Amino acid sequence: MKYAWIYEHVREFSVAQMCRALKVSRSGYYGWHARGMSQRALRREKIAEEVYRIHQETGGRYGHRKIHEEIVADTDLYCCRETVRRIMKEEGLKAKTSKKYVVTTNSDHDLPVAENLLERDFEASGPNQKWCADITYIRTLEGWLYLAAVMDLWNRKIVGWAMSDSIDAQLVCDALDMAVTHRRPGQGLIHHSDRGVQYASEKFQEKLKLNAIKCSMSRKGDCWDNAPTERFFRSLKSERLSDYRFTTRQAARLEVLDYISYYNSIRLHSTLGYKSPFAYEKDQRRKAA
Repeated sequence: MKYAWIYEHVREFSVAQMCRALKVSRSGYYGWHARGMSQRALRREKIAEEVYRIHQETGGRYGHRKIHEEIVADTDLYCCRETVRRIMKEEGLKAKTSKKYVVTTNSDHDLPVAENLLERDFEASGPNQKWCADITYIRTLEGWLYLAAVMDLWNRKIVGWAMSDSIDAQLVCDALDMAVTHRRPGQGLIHHSDRGVQYASEKFQEKLKLNAIKCSMSRKGDCWDNAPTERFFRSLKSERLSDYRFTTRQAARLEVLDYISYYNSIRLHSTLGYKSPFAYEKDQRRKAA
């Protein structure tokens, strides 16, 4: 790798300068140059190029596992995960990490709360069986922007969302309305959320009943009971929003919309066999046909 870098930049710097900077000998470089790169070295160079390309195109969002899956799926280069991990380490390429979970739910109310029907069983055998929902906040110079999202656990797709400068029952009702309109669920669907005042409100509960949707709520203060949507929010913030300081709510809205589109159609999910929600749904419908 070091010799190859010297060869690529030989017109910009002297060989002596580059060998000193990379801590290799000039005799070693000239010997490598005379021999030429082996087939194994050339193959590793191609893999390294793909690793760097995918890391750049995803904004540093992918770790070695997802980058490996992309290389195997999109190229004729066969490699193992460990090779990708070593290349990333050598090149100083790291995936962005998520921030720790922060409790934001207001469950200090006297409204009725529902039983936890999911009990952390986040698997579904088909669409519109189990939906998870939650709210997060995004900082802008105009003030907070609140995002409510609904996820179908079958393929981890975000099927409904809404954004507002108010964190109220209307916010979660709007997200549910979008999900129902787009997915047209039948009876038996479970809607799982935390026990926040927005989801426990009479307005939201009436909307669930109107659509024959069963209500399920997490235990108080337990983020793991709603882990999939929490994970989506962490990905949204660490992979995209942390790169920006938004001056307006509208600017934040546009970035969130773009990320949701990316998340649904492109981003690989380990729980889906390293497919995007869109690709997973397409594969499952093809198999069922």
